[in-house]
Amino acid sequence: MIAGAVAALFGLVVGSFLTVVTARVPEGESVVAPGSRCPTCGAPIRPLDNVPLVSYALRRGRCRACGTHISLRYPATELATAALFTAVTARVPTLWAAPAYCVLVAGLVALSVVDLERFRLPTPIIVATGVVGLPLLVLPAVANHDLSSLVRVPVAGAAGFALLGVVFVAAPRGMGFGDVRLAGLCGAFLGWLGYRVVAVGLVFGFVSAGAVAVVLLALGRAGRKTRLPFGPFLALGTVVAVLFGPDLARAWLG
Repeated sequence: MIAGAVAALFGLVVGSFLTVVTARVPEGESVVAPGSRCPTCGAPIRPLDNVPLVSYALRRGRCRACGTHISLRYPATELATAALFTAVTARVPTLWAAPAYCVLVAGLVALSVVDLERFRLPTPIIVATGVVGLPLLVLPAVANHDLSSLVRVPVAGAAGFALLGVVFVAAPRGMGFGDVRLAGLCGAFLGWLGYRVVAVGLVFGFVSAGAVAVVLLALGRAGRKTRLPFGPFLALGTVVAVLFGPDLARAWLG
């Protein structure tokens, strides 16, 4: 319970930072300077107005300087990150692995937001997630005396990259190369949990994307040429695999 509470609080802080990442990285701007500012008038946001969730509620979702309504995307990102941090901390095989997978879900949240808004998966976010998160998997591997799990990381990452690479070559209009990079990243993280977990993540990603596409077509909300970002579905499959992958693998594969 203590670990979950700490993870939730830390997730709110990280989620607040991710709102800056999703707004600035696609524009090629620094995430460090200048400080947080209103996306409409550019006025600096005071520290008291920058408390995750609380400030948004107290200000009723409006900028103190210009009164413009601030998108719900900001508190939603903070809340989603906090919830995922808590869930990951509760579900990973050992608490030693929690930091690595919290880094992963933070990256997936940021990438999903950007892909939904801009149909892009920025390479800097993918690279930063891997550079920061993957080395942290050494800690649980050493603590559990299971160094073989580290061997699975590059193998599964290469497999995920190759699989989506084949799809990209076969149907280049169906997805971008950012999806290929993301599949490699997700495969590497899921590989630490086991090869079957990698299969769960990729299959769930494809199935969920297909299901949403069918529903949109049936409702007349999309056509055959409608663009549908695949990144959020791959992220969803990866999160499901992290949280329930071993259980689903046993149910599906025996």
